[in-house]
Amino acid sequence: MEYDEDDYLLLSGIQHYAFCKRQWALIHIEQQWQENVRTVEGSLLHKKVHDSFSFEKRGEVLTVRGLRIHSRQLGFSGECDVVEFYEDSGGTRLSDHRGLYRPYPVEYKKGSPKTTDADILQMAAQAMCLEEMFCVSVCEGALYYGEIRRREKVFIDDAMREKVRGISADMHRMYERRYTPRVRWTKGCSACSLRDICLPRMGKVASVRTYIDDTLKEGAE
Repeated sequence: MEYDEDDYLLLSGIQHYAFCKRQWALIHIEQQWQENVRTVEGSLLHKKVHDSFSFEKRGEVLTVRGLRIHSRQLGFSGECDVVEFYEDSGGTRLSDHRGLYRPYPVEYKKGSPKTTDADILQMAAQAMCLEEMFCVSVCEGALYYGEIRRREKVFIDDAMREKVRGISADMHRMYERRYTPRVRWTKGCSACSLRDICLPRMGKVASVRTYIDDTLKEGAE
């Protein structure tokens, strides 16, 4: 199956979806957003990485920033923070450059490595887009975390690719239905920028009246 360009979803949304399906639906279906300290710091880090498309050549490495990518098979489109092209005999040809190159995506994150695979899934989706666009295998990339100031290698195997395909199909089905999952409290809710919009505590109380009464009590304290 291939998706039409009009049906593409934002590739970055796979990280939101893996973290919380409701968060993804609020942002990408209901078009709701709210900044907090974490999202602002993340935006500043990405802005520092690239303001617009650019590239530079150092030795045998061609570094491209802000590269637009897409995949008809996944129905995703987006932008890579950084893609490093390394000379490789099994790589692909690039316009205006001699030799063969293999892409190596690098995604920048503000915090530290997560216990979930949300960031890894986003990286794997980027690799799959690059594979489709350049007709070359991309089995490795890196996640750079601003808090620890170093890269974490990501190896993309067939199992991870299959998981990305499954999530992509689920995201498209949910988007077509315009379905927003019901609220369910998790530990991640405390740091979510959409907490005041999502109202996750509603999933922990017996009724709306109980929620309102508890909120009023907190305000009076």
